Amino acid sequence: MSINEMQKMASSSVPKWHSSSVTTKIVNNLNPICQATQQLTLKGKFVIIHNQSKSIPGKFISVQIYSGTDVDPETGKGKLSEKAHFKQGESMKHSHDAQSTTYKIKIHVDSNFGTPRAFVIQNKYKKKFFLQSASIETSSNRIIHYDINSWIYPIKKTKSDRLFFSNRCYLPSQTPRALVELRKEELDILRGDGMGERKEWDRIYDYDFYNDLGDPEKGPEHLRPVLGGTKLFPYPRRGRTGRKQSTAGPSGESRPQPMNFGIYVPSDERFAPNKLKELKSNCVHAMVHFLSPKAELLPQRNSANFQSFEELLEMFSSNRSQIIQGWMKDNLKKLIPVTYLKEITIANKENHGQLPIPQIISENELAWKDDIEFGRQMLAGTHPTRIQCLTTFPPQNKYGIQSSIKKSIIEQKLEGWTLSQAMEQGRIFMLDHHDYLIPYLNRINANGVCAYASRTLLFLRTDGMLKPLAIELSLPGPSPHLEIHRVFLPAKQGTQAALWQLAKAHVLANDSVYHQLISHWLCTHAVVEPFIIATKRRLSVMHPIHRLLNPHFKDTMHINALARLILINSGGILERILFPGEICMQISCDLYKEWKFIDHGLPADLLKRGMAVQDPDMNNPTGIQLLLLDYPYATDGLEIWVAIKEWVKDFCSFFYKDNEAIEGDVELQAWWSEIRTQGHGDKHNDRWWNQMTTLSNLVETLTILIWIASAKHASLNYGQYAYSGYPPNRPTLCRKFVPLEGTVEFGEFLKDPDKFFLKMLPDRFEMSLAVALVNVLSNHTCDEVYLGCQQSPGWIDNEVIQNRFAEFKQELKEIQARIMQRNRDPKLKNRRGPANIEYTLLYPDAATSSASKRGITGRGIPNSISI
Repeated sequence: MSINEMQKMASSSVPKWHSSSVTTKIVNNLNPICQATQQLTLKGKFVIIHNQSKSIPGKFISVQIYSGTDVDPETGKGKLSEKAHFKQGESMKHSHDAQSTTYKIKIHVDSNFGTPRAFVIQNKYKKKFFLQSASIETSSNRIIHYDINSWIYPIKKTKSDRLFFSNRCYLPSQTPRALVELRKEELDILRGDGMGERKEWDRIYDYDFYNDLGDPEKGPEHLRPVLGGTKLFPYPRRGRTGRKQSTAGPSGESRPQPMNFGIYVPSDERFAPNKLKELKSNCVHAMVHFLSPKAELLPQRNSANFQSFEELLEMFSSNRSQIIQGWMKDNLKKLIPVTYLKEITIANKENHGQLPIPQIISENELAWKDDIEFGRQMLAGTHPTRIQCLTTFPPQNKYGIQSSIKKSIIEQKLEGWTLSQAMEQGRIFMLDHHDYLIPYLNRINANGVCAYASRTLLFLRTDGMLKPLAIELSLPGPSPHLEIHRVFLPAKQGTQAALWQLAKAHVLANDSVYHQLISHWLCTHAVVEPFIIATKRRLSVMHPIHRLLNPHFKDTMHINALARLILINSGGILERILFPGEICMQISCDLYKEWKFIDHGLPADLLKRGMAVQDPDMNNPTGIQLLLLDYPYATDGLEIWVAIKEWVKDFCSFFYKDNEAIEGDVELQAWWSEIRTQGHGDKHNDRWWNQMTTLSNLVETLTILIWIASAKHASLNYGQYAYSGYPPNRPTLCRKFVPLEGTVEFGEFLKDPDKFFLKMLPDRFEMSLAVALVNVLSNHTCDEVYLGCQQSPGWIDNEVIQNRFAEFKQELKEIQARIMQRNRDPKLKNRRGPANIEYTLLYPDAATSSASKRGITGRGIPNSISI
């Protein structure tokens, strides 16, 4: 018996007229509830509220219900009920200042009405509100759930009612006839016509180039190339806003004012108001704390650098100045509008909080200097995805220019191994920041910074930890085929030890840039956005794949839009703190040329970097064997990867019984085509794209996408404050080259190596800004939804899928228990290292209590790229 027949049979037992009780819930303060409530209600929020106790007058909000089984012959759509208005609002306060109001209505329908599977809501109130969920209870006590999480704008703005479908999933060919036309109309609305400027209340998804990063109206130095659409500057697409073209520069959109958070994203992608408020609060708190110096030191601020490590540590003291003036105010004016600066100034006077000390120095202030800690962070720090196994010695670039690191030098440090033996056993590793930087260094170093390209070689000791062998720092030579190399070797004390520390700082600056621009921004934030746009344009909310993916897209488009506004734009934060400066995004473009989606599943990534080999054992679900048994990111990540893949496989297998069903799914095929030809249009001719014709290809594609949006992003983002919060551990740029013996600078270095080191680091404003940034990025907000969790317990109307999801959640709990057990194993030294920092970034859940899930926890895998 089909689902349709079962529904009709159920409806035939209902009396001729019956009541459907609709419960809706509107949140009318500034914070939605962090965890999904057990109430099956529809909740929403007012963005603008003046009285927390005042709820929306129900008479302004009306609902009509569509039948999902019986067709109105006049419209060809499901029968539509009479209109009913909200009544009996019941308010309730929740944690984090959230307040919800529950409304109940009754709608009388004909006995032939059938099962309610959609409804339209109309807002005649003057303000928008945020609705979270709805439930419709039929006279037979059947509950129909609706997962909403959407803004409802006034009808005066939208000119149309808002349609929602229930949580029942249908493939296109299985859609009940009553819903076919509604399904098509809704997708047409979401695609729009590609014309005009988008308004806040629009729900239109379309593609555009990154043509809004420059700001030529500020001057020619703020011109930036358009990213995407050309061979020179290929890039993923972003969501179209349709803003007017800038009058001062070619092909660029005009820019909204930074920090007003008013940039367009489709209304369903906007932050809930609690998150926007919390994000602003975190920004203000961090800027106030880190960008205001101690009052007694203000007269000395003509010195741009920190003068001692003790002074640097004062950044984390609660005894901060309550004054923003002089050089600090001048620098802030370049980044944010005057109105926002006033808000920060006011908050500064009220701020007395103390931010946590970064973990890298919380137990041992000198652990960051340790060579073993330097190597350990490549496996278990905030950027564990770049290190690779060295298979050819000496390393060389694409022109065949070989590294100047000599075999005889490093063989002395291999604990009795020859180089060939060590390489054969997979014991030589490299952190490579050479080839992609060399072409840009002359331009970069003309702008007041001192940058090298670098290669760092390491040896895997018998205890499983990495020992640095040598660092090679390179500059361009007089021609593209020539380079200038300097090689530095580890030393424990004296001048060579101090020089080695300077060399490590340059390596870490390289790694910080690659981490922020490529691993983090490009390979998670930017590459996922086209998948979101295509999903909303081509897959109905009733489509099971839409239902599977939607939790993993929460807040991503909004956070990416804010990044274009204040982070990656001309003169933005990343240009201020990272050494490539104005060419940051060009480097990102260059490395997108090498991007392949299929390489970003975890097993494929580890194989590509030589960190694992194929495993012929058919019982190994990962298909690979790690070369390093103590590689926390990879070990924990592979367990998460397998759990995700098994969940995705079971989900897809339920809806697709054979490959023909996949090939015949018109929405799925349109989705995959649009991702390749529009969303990642500059890569559409690449031959590595999978054909969406088999269950295995579908499962692999969805697993990679969910992995990137959840675990991979979490591993790269939420440990930033722990490691980058103390700038000497991960500087973002260097102001001096490593001095050459016989020069004046070398004499300055010999006189006071520590002071020279501090002068080499970013100036105090750049350093403070970088710390403020990673502080904000490392915070979990109160509405975070973690892997294995859903915002609503009735997120899908299918008991089999809900039971399988519960198994997935339980598996993640068991994985977390195993990770915690590994963290307690003293044999696994990379789990803590000299800094004694547990590897918790891939704990699926942040904590056992809701209160401890907020803030800088260094743990937990959110479902999506939400910050």
